[in-house]
Amino acid sequence: METARDVLTALARRYAFGDLAALIAQGTVVPDHHSDAVGALCAFGQRVLDLDAEDFGMPEDVGEVPHDLLDRARASRMPQEPRERPRGALASLRPAYSLLLEVIAIRWYRRDMAALVAAVHIASEYLPMLAWEPVLGHAGDPARIGASVEGEGSRFGVPVEPGSARMCDHTRPERSACERTLRVAKEPPPGWRAYLDRQHSQVASALGDCAARCRTPCTVMSRLDDLVRADLTDRCKLAGDFTDSALVKLRHAAPVGHGFGVPSPEEVQTAWTRARKSLSRHPLGHKALTGDGDPYPLPGLPALFSAIAAAELRPDTLLHDVTTRITTTLG
Repeated sequence: METARDVLTALARRYAFGDLAALIAQGTVVPDHHSDAVGALCAFGQRVLDLDAEDFGMPEDVGEVPHDLLDRARASRMPQEPRERPRGALASLRPAYSLLLEVIAIRWYRRDMAALVAAVHIASEYLPMLAWEPVLGHAGDPARIGASVEGEGSRFGVPVEPGSARMCDHTRPERSACERTLRVAKEPPPGWRAYLDRQHSQVASALGDCAARCRTPCTVMSRLDDLVRADLTDRCKLAGDFTDSALVKLRHAAPVGHGFGVPSPEEVQTAWTRARKSLSRHPLGHKALTGDGDPYPLPGLPALFSAIAAAELRPDTLLHDVTTRITTTLG
């Protein structure tokens, strides 16, 4: 490394946005006085890499971060007000999962195993919602979900009397979250944000239970055509199997879980090998995970998410494109 620009370029190519921003803030010279533009791109890139979805496309980015990058990030943003437009990840989770795949690959490249496991865990929490998206026509948007889950014979979010012959298999937290999702779109923004923080993933889990585990299905499922219902059930079962897999369980050995250990790359690889073998027993999983030649760090993970989504999902290039803009600006 012979020049400051060489150091900054190397950091950008390692997605070390925070370190790059710190050097600029400490006075490292940026060619042609582009420090403000590079600093804004670094802040934006770090938020995306951290999966800080509520802050994607913040007002301070506008003017310094190219609009095409902002728009792509906003496709994965969780709306912070009930009537916010566009709806981002409530309209579709597919852009978010493409971004998750890119982030997981970058975390592997950087050997950030704790962050990788955290990203995998986030992906597991919303997989049932990704499976339901083709059926709902959206990604569980509370403003629209009622039409698909309410009505005569539905037990979605409805209190069930103990001892009833038609018990619902939802847990108490899931039932509470389902009841909340049917009314939260009319609440003030603080209540809306609290719901997204604490209960939206519970709704995803509840929908997964409706399709894959319910012993006494109500009209949430019985209203669906037989072929649609069977396909949805298969995809939700695969999503549930992934959530219970060895890879996701690594979270409990990492700082983001309940212990103080961080899994090594070898431990992550071993866990994914075990998970892949287990998931391959599922017909959809077998089709997705038995191919060869996938260069992805966790081979077969994009194909698995695609099978659950019933749509092709590939790793995004958003963060790669941020580094390209930074290195171009640096000259």
